[in-house]
Amino acid sequence: MEQGWERGTRDAGPGGAEGPARRPAGRLRRGLLALLVAAAVAVPLAGAARPQVPAPPPARIPPPAVAGLDATYAAHRANAAEAARTAADHGYRDRAAAERVLATRQLLHFDGRGAGLVTEVLGDLAHAGRVAVLVPGSDTGIDTYGRFRATAVALHQRLTREAPPGVRTAVVAWLGYETPGTFSPSVATTGRAEDAAPELRELVRDVRSVAAPRARVSLLCHSYGSVVCARAAAGLDVDDLVFLGSPGTGVDTAPGLRTRARVWAARGAGDWVEHVPHLDAGLFGTTVGFGTDPVSRAYGARVFAAGDGGHSDYFAPGSPSLANLTRIVLGRLQEVTR
Repeated sequence: MEQGWERGTRDAGPGGAEGPARRPAGRLRRGLLALLVAAAVAVPLAGAARPQVPAPPPARIPPPAVAGLDATYAAHRANAAEAARTAADHGYRDRAAAERVLATRQLLHFDGRGAGLVTEVLGDLAHAGRVAVLVPGSDTGIDTYGRFRATAVALHQRLTREAPPGVRTAVVAWLGYETPGTFSPSVATTGRAEDAAPELRELVRDVRSVAAPRARVSLLCHSYGSVVCARAAAGLDVDDLVFLGSPGTGVDTAPGLRTRARVWAARGAGDWVEHVPHLDAGLFGTTVGFGTDPVSRAYGARVFAAGDGGHSDYFAPGSPSLANLTRIVLGRLQEVTR
C-alpha cells in the first residue's frame, strides 16, 4: 500500500514520549464502553421495518464477463419485474412499486426476498476507465434503496461533468449484503461484515472483468459499510479504499488492512459518528465495537476535507466531500483537499 498523507503516530505517553495509545483499563469498564458503542451507533438513526417480503429466487446466470452485460441486465430486470408482481399479489404495494422501477434499470444482481439485495450500474461499465463502487451502511434494503441510489446518482453526475475528454465513468451501487438494523446488536459487531466480505470480493472481480482494461476502481464505504470494506480489503483489486463517516473498521491501522490501495478517510464536522467510542471489547462471546477512529493520526489513512455535513451528507451536491470523492475516483489526487 502506498504511504498515505499524515501517516499516523501513536499517542504520546507520559512526558510526551511516544507509546501505544492508551485503552480503558479493566474488563468491566471495557464492557460498559462497548455497550455505549452499540447505543451510539443505533440511537441517532431511524429504524426501518424489515418485512419478509415473498419473492422468486434470483436469476441464475453466468458471471457478466461470460453472459455479457446486456444479458445480465435483462435477466435481473425480468426477475425484478416478477418480484414486483409477487409483492403486489401479497399486498406489498410499496415494495411492488419500487421493484417495478428497478425492473427498468441496469442491474448486475437482484434478489427481492426479505429486505432485498440490489446491485445497480450507472453509466457504461463496459467502457469505463474510472469506476466507483459504493457500499452502504445500516438499514439499507429495497424499501430504502432510493436514498442510497441518490448518492450514486450525485456522484455519477459529477464524474460525468468532470471526467477528462474520452474518459468514461461508471458508478456501481452495491447493496449486496444484508445490512444490520440500527436497533439490533449486529450493528455494533463485525458479523454482518464478515458474511458480506466474500460477496464484495466477487463483485469487484466481476467489475474488473467487464470494465475497460486497467480501469481505475475506487471503493467508497459509508458508515457500517466501512467495516464490510475492511473485512474484504486484503488482496482486493482496487486502487482506492475510502471510509466515510466510519465508526471504525475493526482494524486498528491502515497497514493492518493488508491492501495495496490508497486508504482514505473523512468525517463531516456535523457527523454524530464522531461521538462513538472508538474501541473494541469482548462481550458475551463476541467483539463489540470497531477500534481505532479512521480519521485519527494513529490509524494512518489519508484524511480529506468533508465540510460541515452530517452523517448522510457525504454525497450532497456542492459539498466539499463530493468534490474530493470525485477527485479521488478520477485520479486527481493532488487536488484532494485535506
